[in-house]
Amino acid sequence: MTAAMATLRRRRRSGVNRGQAVSGWLFTAPVLIILGLFLLIPVLMAAWVSVSDWTGRGSPLSPDVHFIGAQNYGRVLWAGGLSESDFGTALKNNFWYAILVVPIQTVVALALALAVNRRMLRGRGFFRTAYYFPSVTSSVAITVLWLFLFSTTGAVNAVIAWFGVKGPNWFNAPAGIFHFGASSGPAALTSHKILGVSWWDWLGGPSVAMSAFIILAVFTTSGTFMLLFLAALQNLSGDVEEAAMMDGANSRQRFFRVTLPQLRPTLFTVITLGLIGCWQVFDQIYTGTRGNPSKTTLTPAYLSYTAAFNNQQWGQGAAIAFILFVIIIVFTLIQRWVLAEKAVSKRRMGWITRASARSRDVAAPSAVVSGQSNDSGPRERDGS
Repeated sequence: MTAAMATLRRRRRSGVNRGQAVSGWLFTAPVLIILGLFLLIPVLMAAWVSVSDWTGRGSPLSPDVHFIGAQNYGRVLWAGGLSESDFGTALKNNFWYAILVVPIQTVVALALALAVNRRMLRGRGFFRTAYYFPSVTSSVAITVLWLFLFSTTGAVNAVIAWFGVKGPNWFNAPAGIFHFGASSGPAALTSHKILGVSWWDWLGGPSVAMSAFIILAVFTTSGTFMLLFLAALQNLSGDVEEAAMMDGANSRQRFFRVTLPQLRPTLFTVITLGLIGCWQVFDQIYTGTRGNPSKTTLTPAYLSYTAAFNNQQWGQGAAIAFILFVIIIVFTLIQRWVLAEKAVSKRRMGWITRASARSRDVAAPSAVVSGQSNDSGPRERDGS
């Protein structure tokens, strides 16, 4: 009898679980269908285009389209010629763009979050809104504004002129900022090339024009990441910092040894989103310079667009897009390894231990008082 009842219960439980699974799939089916139609299928078709000779006419799945292997990737990476040098130039420009934007915007966002998180600051809501406002502004509109600000007679050069310095012609200066005005470099650097670009150009840093876009990126994205850091700061417990203060740690030690390690998950998110955004930069380049001057603002995303839509080289455009995807994955894995959880120092572990002990000491009397109040209730009722 007992075995029969247990079997019946298992059948009922499995039936309930099966019904919940069916309901779950029904609820998620619309989203899965939309993702499949507008994300998965286009990605698979782009992968096929990158290894085919499709010319943009007709369907890429027609019998006239043939598989050509890695030829499109070869034209971009190792075949030489204009396609390889253009991709190398775009990769160099975007590398310097990402390597400068991500650290600067992360530091600025964290500094803004620390500033607006201070309890003594008046008008915190105003400052939070003001810092976040550039992030919700149209990228096309703010790029056009940037073109006016950084023009030869713009406001930026006018401010620089106050200090007796003549400002550069920002969007028409192709020289790398680390070349320091040198027109040519040593033969050891100019004679060796990577992806059709000499070592001298790789080490030259971003151009003056790309530097203006770097400032634009920091200006427009720091507010968004400020909100992420602000939410993380408001969720931190003050017990560990109080223990560090009692141990004689100054404000700098508390920040780098207590606050910053607790922000590691948020830091990983901010850097990951920053890297993805930097390697996908397109709309500012398209609106502003379209790769000029002398291709010093050319990026892989914009190069993929021009290869496909302007030059009708759809296979190369798709190949560049997938190479860009691999680059983003590699950089994400590298920064994940850099930000991996390290061993906690003995000093910081002591702060955490003392903070936990203090929390238990505070919680114990509260529990005793709560227990006494609960015990007094029945006795009073009994006495009545």
